[in-house]
Amino acid sequence: MDFDSLRQLSDALKARTVSSEELARHYLQRIETHAGLNAYVHVDAERTLAQARDADTLLASGNATALTGIPVAHKDVFVTRGWRSTAGSRMLADYVSPFDAAVVARLAGAGMVTLGKTNMDEFAMGSSNENSHFGPVQNPWDAARIPGGSSGGSAAAVAARLAPVATGTDTGGSIRQPAALTGITGIKPTYGRVSRYGMIAFASSLDQAGPMAHSADDCALMLNAMAGHDARDSTSLSRDDEDFTRHLGQPLDGATAAKPLQGLRIGLPKEYFGPGLDADVADAVRAALAQLEALGATLVDVTLPKTELSIPVYYLIAPAEASSNLSRFDGVRYGHRAAEYKDLRDMYQKTRAEGFGWEVKRRILVGAYVLSHGYYDAYYLQAQKIRRIIANDFQNAFGQCDLIMGPVSPSVAWKLGQKTADPVQMYLADIFTLSTSLAGLPGMSVPCGFGEGGMPVGLQIIGNYFDEARMLQVAHAFQQATDWHLRRPAGV
Repeated sequence: MDFDSLRQLSDALKARTVSSEELARHYLQRIETHAGLNAYVHVDAERTLAQARDADTLLASGNATALTGIPVAHKDVFVTRGWRSTAGSRMLADYVSPFDAAVVARLAGAGMVTLGKTNMDEFAMGSSNENSHFGPVQNPWDAARIPGGSSGGSAAAVAARLAPVATGTDTGGSIRQPAALTGITGIKPTYGRVSRYGMIAFASSLDQAGPMAHSADDCALMLNAMAGHDARDSTSLSRDDEDFTRHLGQPLDGATAAKPLQGLRIGLPKEYFGPGLDADVADAVRAALAQLEALGATLVDVTLPKTELSIPVYYLIAPAEASSNLSRFDGVRYGHRAAEYKDLRDMYQKTRAEGFGWEVKRRILVGAYVLSHGYYDAYYLQAQKIRRIIANDFQNAFGQCDLIMGPVSPSVAWKLGQKTADPVQMYLADIFTLSTSLAGLPGMSVPCGFGEGGMPVGLQIIGNYFDEARMLQVAHAFQQATDWHLRRPAGV
């Protein structure tokens, strides 16, 4: 019942050597056995098995897709009809959605079976999955360490084989960073590739959904089903449908089977390899780059001079948008409401004080401040101007290279509680992922080795707009030559 890829799963289901119901029961049992990881916040076995039986009927009819009958876990930021949809917050702890998010609906339409909703940092605000109302998620490689955030529950579920694939969201690195810290593959598509409809908003100009899986091949199959225009989302891009698997296993144009990446120029930003990058992470990334050279790629030095400004820019823009988006959670229409209050104003104050955690409150306060009269021009507007400069820096770099690569995180996963008292140190963990999100570019994390304590290290691959197919092609070539993505944590 243990498969290394979605293609193997799909072939087994279509050959009827395993049924979708058997597969669902297998993963439900593993979720129960490893409940201590706290990867899931809501499991409904009856609902899952009903979906699996429907998938088996479809498989028997011969009308199945490549994903029909395959289980998937959804980050609890995606509203899901009939399931609790909490965004990791007390504010929505008992909320049951009456409709499906676009991502959920598209994957269900492809025949996938929902295993449950995964834990996450509250309203996707965090880098460690310690900000959840439902408690922290443990890293399957070391239960004393964080799995990364905010998609830490999805990352832990895939890494521990509690789901073959999962959905995540990336606002400033929340797919790539937990993927790197748990030894799986994750991709953040170009902003607008995947509909945000039904995704509980954090920062609307940054939030983007993407798949988390074991390999680039798996991510490509998932992205085929997830991507597409949605008229209900004003930020959704209208583009022709694209098969993200079409180049997998093929050499680049003009390359050979022996050197499948011949002609590929990989840009190495000097800002990604300076002080602050731990030696063990640097060693693993450099070894991965050497492997890519052996496959025919050429390394090119580039510069992204505004990288260090990505943290202050992000932590002005994202909280500003969050303060606006979260204003809807006031106890009036849905979600938590304070039990006792004197009047409407008192109800608002007590509801929000009780419903939101400390990190969410911190970001709401920062966001409200930078948007207030007298500070908008000095802070928010200036941050938006620098955001444009950051995007231009990437375009200048892409004039010299085809893809940009480097580390995902400056360190391997740290100990639970190690950084909770110092939010600035926590924010610095996103230094290599924030600028990509600010520019709206696609980026992904690929397992590339291990560092201190035997913890996974991720290689970040950044492409130009709509270059996901080439990114996945290169990542797949790397994974065909290595086995880092097949390594599994002991004990799970």
